[in-house]
Amino acid sequence: MAQGSLFIVSAPSGAGKTSLVRALMERMDGLAFSISHTTRAMRPGEQDGRDYHFVTVETFEAMIGRGEFLEHARVFDNYYGTARSAVEAQLARGEDVFLDIDWQGARQVREQLPQAQSIFILPPSRAALESRLQGRGQDGPEVIARRMRDAVSEAAHYDEYDYLIINDDFDAALGELGAIVTAARLRRPRQAGRHAGMIADLLAPAG
Repeated sequence: MAQGSLFIVSAPSGAGKTSLVRALMERMDGLAFSISHTTRAMRPGEQDGRDYHFVTVETFEAMIGRGEFLEHARVFDNYYGTARSAVEAQLARGEDVFLDIDWQGARQVREQLPQAQSIFILPPSRAALESRLQGRGQDGPEVIARRMRDAVSEAAHYDEYDYLIINDDFDAALGELGAIVTAARLRRPRQAGRHAGMIADLLAPAG
């Protein structure tokens, strides 16, 4: 079975990254989402193994010590990380895997898996980004201002990525994301592995 491809996807908050990835997974077969490990408490409606792998701090730190993470970070009082074994198992099954992480995590993953393809998603303008953050209606002005600063800081790292999608029109951005996945699936090594029998028959000496 042909090995799947790993896609790192990053974006500032409010750029629509999660919505795009979910929509593409509904449209295309053979896509998977990497489920992270975390030490934070499970929230209402969440399920272990679906939203996150919820583990204790001791378990997480032991995994760090054994070098089991492709990337990990401590955010406030909680750890978050991507287990190498889980991602490698998905890729070995021929699945194309989306890894939703920030630019710091992306750097860590590229160091260990340089073949990973990275995609950055930007909103069409600063005004659109601020409007989207305000549109959630959940945060006050101070929180929105902090989220804007964080978003602009994240967006400044767009030039470290292989692909750049501007999410102005959702359907157009979704088509571009799908095109990146399709192009990866059509690369010669993967196609040659998938169609090895047919190619061997085609090139066999005439009998």
